[in-house]
Amino acid sequence: MLTAIRLKDPPVSERDTFPFSIPALQRLREMPLPGPVTFLAGENGSGKSTLLEALAIATNLPTVGGTDAASDDSLASQRLLAKRMVAVWSKRTHRGFFMRAEDFFGFIQRLGTLRVQMEARLEEVDRQYQGRSELARTLAKGPAAGSLAAMRSRYGEDLDANSHGESFLRLFASRFVPEGLYLLDEPEAALSPQSQLGFVAMMSDMVGQGAQFVIATHSPVLMAVPGATIYSFDSSPLREVSYDALDGVGLFRDFLRAPERYMRRLWSGPS
Repeated sequence: MLTAIRLKDPPVSERDTFPFSIPALQRLREMPLPGPVTFLAGENGSGKSTLLEALAIATNLPTVGGTDAASDDSLASQRLLAKRMVAVWSKRTHRGFFMRAEDFFGFIQRLGTLRVQMEARLEEVDRQYQGRSELARTLAKGPAAGSLAAMRSRYGEDLDANSHGESFLRLFASRFVPEGLYLLDEPEAALSPQSQLGFVAMMSDMVGQGAQFVIATHSPVLMAVPGATIYSFDSSPLREVSYDALDGVGLFRDFLRAPERYMRRLWSGPS
């Protein structure tokens, strides 16, 4: 299990440049990960995704649905941070993966495109092999038919026909291996509140099989996981906080108690 993340001081010439200039990361030397579930909370731009991306590079985890973080052109700054990062392990694992919400949506689109291409290829073979033996037709269809069968076996009949939440949960279940490290950036983007609860149940089963999660999120549902460690990136440097101390949790509670009070201040359109 990953037990801590340590950061070395950057060169003096880089201390005022991104990502070392992020307030939450300044003066941060060590972030303990004492349990199987850790949440990174904070406003957009606070640095939580940057740290998670650097951790994906430092741990050399594959990226689901996108270019691996170690070679992604958009993550050059995160690679600078990863070079200053030391992952502390109680037991090293190469299992697991890194996934961002945008990678998930792109992956679903690419699967749908690939499925259409394979189905078109099967139809093309039927046209080309009219009048020829069934054996010749079957052999010609082999590569496309095999690819389709593998996709359906792993991801179901048609991922892009499901809701985003169903597709996310199916994809995650298909890629899960015990004792893996899972780095997730805002997975709630694909999940309804009900699907978030389903994902919490899935996480519980996976933790029981030795899995570990580090998740950057805004979701009060996910961060309510019992015993989870929560770090706030709205502080400088970041600090561990309780669930009830999170600004987002307090805001959601206040809103749900009296949504009309907020709407009176915010909504000027027709009622």
